[in-house]
Amino acid sequence: MLNNTSILITGGTGSFGKAFVKKVLERYPAVKRLVIFSRDELKQFEMSQRFPVSQYPALRYFIGDVRDADRLRRAMEGVNIVIHAAALKQVPAAEYNPFECIKTNIMGAQNVIEACLDTGVRRVVALSTDKAAAPINLYGATKLCSDKLFTAANNFKGARDLRFSVVRYGNVMGSRGSVIPFFLERLKTGVLPITDPAMTRFNISLQDGVDMVLWALDRAQGGEIFVPKIPSYRITDVATAIGPECEQRIVGIRPGEKIHEEMITGSDSFNTVDLGKYFAILPPAGASTLEDYCAAHGAKPVPAGYAYDSGSNIDFLTVEQLRHLIFHATDESDYNGA
Repeated sequence: MLNNTSILITGGTGSFGKAFVKKVLERYPAVKRLVIFSRDELKQFEMSQRFPVSQYPALRYFIGDVRDADRLRRAMEGVNIVIHAAALKQVPAAEYNPFECIKTNIMGAQNVIEACLDTGVRRVVALSTDKAAAPINLYGATKLCSDKLFTAANNFKGARDLRFSVVRYGNVMGSRGSVIPFFLERLKTGVLPITDPAMTRFNISLQDGVDMVLWALDRAQGGEIFVPKIPSYRITDVATAIGPECEQRIVGIRPGEKIHEEMITGSDSFNTVDLGKYFAILPPAGASTLEDYCAAHGAKPVPAGYAYDSGSNIDFLTVEQLRHLIFHATDESDYNGA
């Protein structure tokens, strides 16, 4: 699917970007060009040590910011596929610096869309988050706006062979800023801070996230928000898996946090279909479109009022499963917080 194509990844030096690059280089040796677009020269240098251009001649490292529309257009010249992974995603930092988050996550998203429209890009997949469903913090609100921008972009693509879609998933196990590397760091203190003992989160591995994006590139018709069927975990079980002898000290939830995360709300259910391994939230264009999509993709509508949240999920990881995932990872890129 990706052989002989040129691909650009915004935020390409992050956890997802490195895992995506690794998978593409392994699976598609004839990829024409793989552009890493990010604003951090040090991370690009470090990534180039792991993926040297001398060994992987398709790689290009572009310094740039999604806030810079001109730089995006220049980077996308000759590009066929764009993966938009750049974002400001730390909830407390977004609450304290709201407009900086808006400039990157919303205005940056629109810059990506405009550049794609201007340069002949054919497929776009934007990464979202469970925090974009019924958001209560600024980060989630900006990602919801970003999702709406990408899905609506299909309305004004004109005659271009161009499809915009979104993938929305939960916490990536071991990624930077997530609870697992934080708990591993605090393990030596003997105390693991628990925000709320009832708290749950969705869990996905980096590799599953990459596979989902590749699947969306192949299957999306444009306008969908794809949601994976993934397990949940209890925050207390993560603490037990990492430090069974540690004290679990309740510290209270931070501003902007939920007890349970959502990926599909009851209001979304009327436009949501079940594709088997994934759900798809479709643009609200009427029942006939829903029926046509189901017929074309072998899908079925979810029940009216259906909601998908981490607390009521039917699939939970056990302490033993969590311990195995955390301490017996076969791919270091999944769990080193890279």
